[in-house]
Amino acid sequence: MLKVVKVRLYPDAHQQQSLAQAFGCCRWLWNYCLNLMNQTYKETGKGLSGYAVKKIIPQLKKEYEWLTSTYSQCLQQVCLNLGVAFNNFFEKRAKYPRFKSKHGKQSIQYPQNVKVTDNYLGLPKIGDISAIIHRTIEGKIKTVTISKNCSNQYFAAILFDNGQEKPELSADGKAIGIDLGLTHFAVTSDGSKFDNSRILNKHEKNLKLKQQQLSRKQKGSSNRVKSRNKVARVHRKITNCREDFLHKLSRRIVNENQVIVVENLNVKGMMQNHKLAKAIQQVGWGMFCTMLKYKAEMEGKVYQEVDRFFPSSKTCHVCLNQVDSLPLDVRFWACENCHTKHDRDVNAAINLRDEGLRILTCQSPQRGEPPQGAGSSGTGDKACRPDVSRSKGGRKKSTTALSVGQEAYCGSFASL
Repeated sequence: MLKVVKVRLYPDAHQQQSLAQAFGCCRWLWNYCLNLMNQTYKETGKGLSGYAVKKIIPQLKKEYEWLTSTYSQCLQQVCLNLGVAFNNFFEKRAKYPRFKSKHGKQSIQYPQNVKVTDNYLGLPKIGDISAIIHRTIEGKIKTVTISKNCSNQYFAAILFDNGQEKPELSADGKAIGIDLGLTHFAVTSDGSKFDNSRILNKHEKNLKLKQQQLSRKQKGSSNRVKSRNKVARVHRKITNCREDFLHKLSRRIVNENQVIVVENLNVKGMMQNHKLAKAIQQVGWGMFCTMLKYKAEMEGKVYQEVDRFFPSSKTCHVCLNQVDSLPLDVRFWACENCHTKHDRDVNAAINLRDEGLRILTCQSPQRGEPPQGAGSSGTGDKACRPDVSRSKGGRKKSTTALSVGQEAYCGSFASL
């Protein structure tokens, strides 16, 4: 099973200069190859692969001798990564590759010949760099990515294979539904509510002051560089606080539950609302779901997403009666059918849990089999309710319990 450990590096002055030179060479090669690919496509109508541009590295070393100061496999990896970037673009997983700048984050990748000891990381042509290895690294090292952020901090992401097989997914155990929001970051189906930490609001005054100081500095001056580093350190503090909160909460939820069900939110679409864009951007829903998913898979637990159009808030989890409309300012409501009083968020979390378990039941009708497709998007794993009609906008108008014939309908598709 592949695992990644990110460690902090503390290079000395000479090693920082060597790393800066390696960053510059790899960045220049990326921009050169990207420009070559663009020009080739405009002239011939055909593109170049990563392996094709990798063959021109020996010729470039003769023309630009300073390229020889960088480890050769780092340069080769740049071309291969550029080919992967184009593949991701053509398969609609990422945007078109862009040119790299020396003012942003810098990184290089070592595919092999990296030695990891207790307190040092040995890199070719760089030497032994002091590092804090806070986790045990056992197994074969695949790649090591050295990065430098805008606040002049160095890190190494070590990818290694520990030789263990990935645990099989099992849905036997406690299940929990999680409703994500802004007032409360997460509300679970068992009634627990976790407040939104609002990290950005705590540092916004300091960030505003640093940005105002940066705007007054003359472009190209050394004082502007110093001021830009101050702004970067504030952003780094905000990022660290947010990641710390998300890691601790996701770890707690994964440790206490076997099946985790969340809603497949369209965060990019919700960011179009200018009144809520800032609040949604700082809360980190996407990062939280990513943490839940990989932590659950590493322990053989099930992570399931439910379709974003599933009416979790407007449906009574007791009698499955659905109200016509439920504005956002209504936080508590009573069901007209069974007269049950609901907390909007807790009721939504319970409905998400029940819907996720129903999807898993349709996918794995036989007890003991690992759930198929667990962890994938709710858009792909549809609700499988033939009697639920949809409006022109695609939203469900009603939701009812599965009948015996419908359960057989779901089971027939799950057995395919």
